[in-house]
Formats: sequence, C-alpha cells, structure tokens
Amino acid sequence: MSKKTACPLDCFDACEIIYDGKIKASKEHPYTQGYLCPHLNHYEENNFITQARYKGENISIERALEILKEKLESTDKIKTLQYRGHGNFGLMQDSMNHFFASYGATLTDGTLCDGAGEAGILEGRGANRLLNPTEIAKSDVVVLWGRNIETTSSHLMPFLKNKEIIVVDPYETSMVHKAVQHVKLKPHSDIYFAMMLYRFVMIENMFDQEHLDEFASEYEEFYDMTQTIRIRAVLEKIDLSLGDIGEFLENIRGKKVSIIVGVGAQKYRNGDEVLRAIDAFAMLMGFFHKEGCGVGYLASSRQGIESPFIEKAKRVSVVDTKFSAYDLVFVQGANPLNQMPDTNRVEKELDKVKELIYFGLFENETSAKADLVIPALNFLYKNDVRVSYGNDALLDMPAQKSSEDGISEYKLAHYLCTAFDIELQSEESYLNHFRSFGEKRKGYTAVKSKKTLPYEGEFETDDGEFLFLDEVDFDMELENVLFLLTSKSKRSLNSQFKRETNVYVHPSLGFIEGQSLEISSVNGSVILEVAHDSALREDCILIYSGTAGVNRLSSSKKSYVGNSAAYQENRVKVKIC
Repeated sequence: MSKKTACPLDCFDACEIIYDGKIKASKEHPYTQGYLCPHLNHYEENNFITQARYKGENISIERALEILKEKLESTDKIKTLQYRGHGNFGLMQDSMNHFFASYGATLTDGTLCDGAGEAGILEGRGANRLLNPTEIAKSDVVVLWGRNIETTSSHLMPFLKNKEIIVVDPYETSMVHKAVQHVKLKPHSDIYFAMMLYRFVMIENMFDQEHLDEFASEYEEFYDMTQTIRIRAVLEKIDLSLGDIGEFLENIRGKKVSIIVGVGAQKYRNGDEVLRAIDAFAMLMGFFHKEGCGVGYLASSRQGIESPFIEKAKRVSVVDTKFSAYDLVFVQGANPLNQMPDTNRVEKELDKVKELIYFGLFENETSAKADLVIPALNFLYKNDVRVSYGNDALLDMPAQKSSEDGISEYKLAHYLCTAFDIELQSEESYLNHFRSFGEKRKGYTAVKSKKTLPYEGEFETDDGEFLFLDEVDFDMELENVLFLLTSKSKRSLNSQFKRETNVYVHPSLGFIEGQSLEISSVNGSVILEVAHDSALREDCILIYSGTAGVNRLSSSKKSYVGNSAAYQENRVKVKIC
C-alpha cells in the first residue's frame, strides 16, 4: 500500500512523495507535479551511517547513547556546544534544540547560506515573504538574477512556460539558451547593476508614480544617491554597456515582471545591500503589490509557525564558532570541516575539543574526526512535518518503515530529556501542533499565514513604506583578480551525495584538463584538477560547494549585516603544481 510523505532536503521544491517500497513523485501535488530530482530518485542508493562507533570501534546504538549521557554528565554545561546544521527541513529537528537549550548548553546562531540577503530584505520590506510560484506563473517576464533554477529549484520550470526569460549571472546557465537576454555580470557587481537600472528608469520616466506615492515616498533620495556614481566608469568596471542597460529595460517595459534572486548574489560582506538595491529597482517599477510581479529570494520558511520547543539559550555565530572554547561539541546534521568558511581555522579549533560527537546520516570530514558517531535515521524511518522557503506547502512526513540502525532526533531528545529530567511532550502532540498551522488549498495543504500576494496593502515596516538604502560602499576592487564562484552542483547538495572534485576554468586561461592547480587566497590553498567550462567568464573560476577543501579559500569574516558567511569575498590566484 502506498503512502504519502515528503522530501526532507534543503531545497526550494519540498516535493511530495508517494512511497510503496520505492520513492515516487506525487502527480497530484501542484508543486511536485509528478517528478523528482536525481537526489531523491536515487536517495536509497546512498551509503547511510548504520553503525555507531566510539574512538574508531563499532558499538551498539544503546551503548552510544550511554556514552553520550556520560560525557554530558562529566562536562560543564557552559562548556557544551550544540552545532546544528539546517540541511533537513523537518520541523521536529528542533527537538534537539529543546534539549540543549533546556539543559543550559550553548547553541549556534546565524547562517552559512542566505542571511545577508534576508537581512537586507527585512530592513527594506519589514518581513521576508514568499513570492509564490503561482504568482510567477502570471508574469510576462522572469528575471533569473544569480539563480540557476534547473539545479536549485527545478520544479519551478513549469511555472516559467511561455515566459520571456532574462538571465543575470556571471555563468552561462542552461537557462541562457531559453533567454531573450543574458547579462553576463561580473561577480560582486550586482549592486552597481541594480543602481544603474534604478537611475535609468528615473531618466526614462518608466517608474510607477502611483505605487511610489503610496509605498515609497523617499524614492527621490535614493535616486540622488545613484547619481553620485559615474555611469561610464561604473559600466566599465562591471563590464557592461549602455546597450545592455537599454536592452534590459526594453525587455521589461510595460510588462508584469518577477525577479528571482539566488544566494550567489549576496555571498559577500555587503550582501544585504545587494538585495536592498534589487528591491529598490523593483519598488521603483511598481513590481510589489501586483499580481504576476515581485522579488523572490529564499523566503522565511517558518514564518507564521510558532515553535513549541524551548530554544532560548546563549548562542554563538555559526560562521566563526570558536570550538576551542568548549570541551564537548555535539554536531547535528552538519559538516563544519567542509561547509564552514576558513577550514584551516576550523581544523585547528576542533583539534582542541575534548569530545567531538557527530549525529547525522552520512560519513564526511566531520564524522571521520568525531570521537563518538551516532547514526541518524533518514526521513523514511521517522515522523515529521516540513515547510519550504520556495513555496507555501506544509507537508506531513509519516514514517514509512522501521529500523534499529539509528535514532530519530525526537527519540534522541526524548532519551536525553528523560536522563536529565527535562520536560518533553509526546511526539504526536508536537506533530499536531505543526499541522495546526496548515489549511487545505486546491490539491495540497499550505501554511495558512503565507498569502498568495505578499505585502498586500502595505509593507511590514514601522510606517508601512519601503525603506531605501541610505548609504552604499562603493570601494570594491574589481580589477586584475580571479573571482571564486561556489555554486551548487547538480550532483551534490552541500557536502552530501556525489560531490565534485574539480576546479572549473575557462579554456582561454590556458590550463590543460586534468592538470593539477593550486588555488590560493589570503586564507589558504587547495589543489584540484582542472576541468574546462566555457560557460564561465574568463575572470572567474568555479569550485562547487561541497568540493573537498574549497573552504580553505574562504574567510571567517561575516557579512556586515545578517551574521552570514561571505564565501565569495576572497579573490584567488592559481598556479600549476
């Protein structure tokens, strides 16, 4: 008998699944639409951790739990850290936060992914609300700004049928071949391009005066700021022409436009300013508050959902965690030795930790270093509920089968709460709590607070108006450097699944495929084999996220706003080994 469940992966799509002994796509769900990504189609072929171990020796799961309890009892609470990943979007994952917060340990705060961009959106709009795929489907033009949807959100493709596509990206994604225009923008220059668009919209009188009068009375002040930068100098710096600007504006003139922004545009210290500048351009054009228009980013997945778990605790940044300040580090569903920026620093910090405990699904750099490894159960073996940052679905995830090879987050939290006399309600009560935030819509259950039209009537700022940037850092050096791009791969998801092993370069750089290159930055270096990719700009190299050693090149410096990693801040040099 087949049952419904849902994909747990860190992805926009949040697919609904039919399970009858094999993972299949739900044909009824309006977002899944009958097909799954390669990660899910081959999910059960992965090698999951099924054996607990301590100090390299295999042990039973029961003994692993006893050791965990003993280590917690012998460690000061203030010297205990929970380092939590967010690659699984099941809401019951937070049950472990409940234990550690109630216990008195330290938790992490911030993000390795999208925090800078979200901070900019929150500042300008007051809330980071979803641009629903059903609204994108009503657009005439869709701008893919630093977003390769065929890799990161393939289920959005049907909603783009018969749309005019504009791609703004330093990389020639596959969507370029479907596009009416490709703005092959130099990395870290998105803010310049957005401000140039704003300036020329004002010059051409293309703006929506009625929209501005109601929602953005300070639009002229932002225009004044755009006039402080020299047009020709900026265009030369970002490698664009007046013709590129003019073509872009002609392609959107008088049309309903959705702008879909990817995280790559904000992987810099000033990532908040990038999203605020893109939002400002959209505001000027009247793209908010209208059907078929808007700016979509990674929306707040849990907006409108109240957590039943206790999570108030001392927190430290997930970006530059000082692991050496703790005697016991409990890593949950994360791989800091690959995914955190500045791997050289992270290695040195973790070397000083007395007890490193890993709780997760897959072997990786962190599990290899851990003293105690506790296997987690994958989504087919546990009960959960999930939401999405790419659509409004709320999906139930009932267990499909049972296993003795690992333990779920809730059952581990229950074991620890019982051991340390911490109150925890029944699993079903928490599941019902999360389900209560859903409502039936046509063909699916949605989070009822996620509206079809975001910001309907007003923004969620103090005065209901859009808040423009009042200053911008224009001191970015863009000359005579190689830019590092750290995009997501089709074959892997962060450091899970089939990870990439190469550095990708434009053939014109003169390196031979298969040649070993040392790539270096001010933070460190890594040696990888060359693969050619003519879709790149000649001033860029691409090392996919999850590639072993890629974050030896990145910095622990956080975004100025948003407590987020700035993976693409460093420039790199390359040489033949």
